[in-house]
Amino acid sequence: MKLGRGLDALLGEMDEAYENEGSQKDAILEIALQDIAPNPFQPRKNFSDESLHELSESIKNDGLLQPIIVKEEIEGYILIAGERRLRASKLAKLKYIRAIVLNSNDEKMRQFALIENIQREELNSVELAFAYQELLKLHNHTHEELSVLIHKSRTHITNTIRLLQLSSNTQKALVEKKISAGHAKVLIGLDEKEQELVVNSIVGQKLSVREVEAMIKSMKVKKTPFKKEEASPKYDFSLLQQKFSDLGFQAKINNNKFIIEFEDEDQIENMLNWFS
Repeated sequence: MKLGRGLDALLGEMDEAYENEGSQKDAILEIALQDIAPNPFQPRKNFSDESLHELSESIKNDGLLQPIIVKEEIEGYILIAGERRLRASKLAKLKYIRAIVLNSNDEKMRQFALIENIQREELNSVELAFAYQELLKLHNHTHEELSVLIHKSRTHITNTIRLLQLSSNTQKALVEKKISAGHAKVLIGLDEKEQELVVNSIVGQKLSVREVEAMIKSMKVKKTPFKKEEASPKYDFSLLQQKFSDLGFQAKINNNKFIIEFEDEDQIENMLNWFS
């Protein structure tokens, strides 16, 4: 079922919140970091320590260039968007952070978190696949419609979502960068044990995507059952041969063929008379 407010409206509202930080609708405040709880709907599960430290140093030197977005609660605030900026600010030992206080509900919080991470390209391939799938379910969009709204190609969206067909262990290997997205793409369609075998081979032997394709092709050939050709039935022409011999005709048997030989045209004429 479609939600009352379309994804395009939510995208516009998020952009408006950043562009009009001091609007009458939404207030911007300096909020104590300790008063902000994480977004329970955050789609991103993996954060690079190195990247967070780089952002932390940037915030120390240049300040926070873009505020985070929060929702006010009875006992403080809940983060809507800006998980990396919040974590980096804590690393920078800041006590307060600039934040836009947005009127929001749980449904919008989930979608804002998905949208921001997609737009900022902060999700790994598997997290991105889950994010796309979640947005498609929430709004009942087709892949084509979603591609227009978030400015990603339909092919990219479709191929990314297909990664969810991989086993959890293969997805983990992709997240941990033990295999590449190119490797993962050719693993789709293999069962869990086959994926494990190929992933171990990629890691242990440093296989390229082309080498993995060749390996999978070889595996499929070995799986194809050998079909033994059924032997043709053997016909017994012996009685028929004897019958023709009694009539004065010479007949031969070759495999399943019964061959009659004629000495002259008279024999042919006799044969025709015999059948008439």
